Amino acid sequence: MSIFYLLLGLVLLVIGGDFLVRSSVGLSLKLHLSKMIIGLTVVSFATSAPELIVSIQSAMDGLSGLAVGNVIGSNIANIALVMGTTALIAPLAIDKDFFKFNWPWMMGFSILLYVLLLSGYNLVRWEGAVLLGAMVVFLILLIRRARKDSDALGIEKELQESKWWHIFLFFLLGGAALWQGSELLVQGAVDIAAQLEIPESIIAVSVVSVGTSVPELAASIIAALKKEKAISLGNLIGSNIFNIGSVLGITALIQPIQIKETGMSLLTNDIYWMLGIALMLLPLAFLPKAYQISRYKGFLYIVTYLLFIYSTFSTL
Repeated sequence: MSIFYLLLGLVLLVIGGDFLVRSSVGLSLKLHLSKMIIGLTVVSFATSAPELIVSIQSAMDGLSGLAVGNVIGSNIANIALVMGTTALIAPLAIDKDFFKFNWPWMMGFSILLYVLLLSGYNLVRWEGAVLLGAMVVFLILLIRRARKDSDALGIEKELQESKWWHIFLFFLLGGAALWQGSELLVQGAVDIAAQLEIPESIIAVSVVSVGTSVPELAASIIAALKKEKAISLGNLIGSNIFNIGSVLGITALIQPIQIKETGMSLLTNDIYWMLGIALMLLPLAFLPKAYQISRYKGFLYIVTYLLFIYSTFSTL
């Protein structure tokens, strides 16, 4: 039954994430937002909803390792697995603004999380407020920059023409599927971890994080196939920022997070992989071809993700 709950939870997260992405993009298209802004805000927030629900559910159940591991593992999967896979399908172009604003903010949030977690092996409410406050600052600056962006939209014509009640129906159905899916996913993951005597933090950074990253994978692949690479790359970077600033920030405000002894591999191994994989984007962007995540770079990231999974389970 544990595997059944896990798989059913993943299916519901995929369905819920798809509904939420469609409703969010439909809404933003009606408001005539730019492609990069949709990717960095609306789509990334929608695809981060599974991480948010799973993390809150885990923290409320006293499973802090699952909450933090889910975010760290998802951030690793978003770049190494999702972006790597997307680049194999269609090479991703990187504009200069990406390194002037988006990437530095992602690295800043990653380093901030590292400092806060190591300061006391926990995230208390005031630290959650700091993360959430930084998220607000990021959004304010992003919106100000968006006013200078006159990028016109040409994607998802059927979504742009959707009726308002269709958009809200997708939103409600997506939210319901995400909530039920998160409960089943957490229950299944915890049961499997107990049966195999594996810390829930390791299950979180591997199985659970991949499951909650499925909406990012689906949204990015669809965007890449439709030649909307601004949304694809912006979605992943924005999702990583939202995961730290919003997911862990809100979770810590609701229920302070304490890293247990069984989850210390999150701080001795996993978080360094998260920082390193994010940092890799900088040199790779300037290697031939410059300002492009080509197929061989995507393959390199997928290999890196497999090495991360190996290192995670080798700590057992």
